[in-house]
Amino acid sequence: MSQAIGDMLPSAIGVAISPIPIIAVVLMLVTERARSNGPAFVAGWWLGVGLLLAIILVATGDTAGEDEEDEPEAWLGWVELAIGAGLVALALQQWRGRGEHETPKWMDMLDSFTPVKALGAAVLLSAVNPKNLILVVAGARAIAKSGISAGEEAVAALVFALIASIGVVTPVAVYFAFGEQAQGFLDGLKDWLAENNAVIMAALLLILGAKSIGDAVSILT
Repeated sequence: MSQAIGDMLPSAIGVAISPIPIIAVVLMLVTERARSNGPAFVAGWWLGVGLLLAIILVATGDTAGEDEEDEPEAWLGWVELAIGAGLVALALQQWRGRGEHETPKWMDMLDSFTPVKALGAAVLLSAVNPKNLILVVAGARAIAKSGISAGEEAVAALVFALIASIGVVTPVAVYFAFGEQAQGFLDGLKDWLAENNAVIMAALLLILGAKSIGDAVSILT
């Protein structure tokens, strides 16, 4: 199981440092519903990642237990190639977008969000957002192809979801621990992410994409 966790760790970190959800939760923490919307957003984020992981692991469960000496099916190579190409494309998109710090217009409505809307927004950002979707798929594939048992897969998936949630959990934890005194830290975190995240994500996505493409070549040849 340690190999599965090691292989999926970069993908989980990529999900964790996604800037938009972190900025969104920081902005929620300065609204009147901060104490309810913050935890609701974290719950939705964890739920979205967890559900997507579960769906992918169930869908690929028949290939997880293959004998190491068996030849992987060709379709798995094409899946890896598609994931790798998607990651490389996202890396290029992130690189081209460096220096652009415009936030989505829906964030202007965060003041009116209820806990249900906060939870729903987190589910969409974690499981439907293209970048996170590809990263979670890559992480799930790393777990599924490790050949571990179903119980170990569940543990590895839980670890993935926990790591992937660090980015949105940290601001909420800091807020509840320090209250209004945390505002300076949260503002600094938001600004730092907006300034530097594109370059960091571009490098991480490129590395993950290259690995997936390399795995695909090994399977297809």
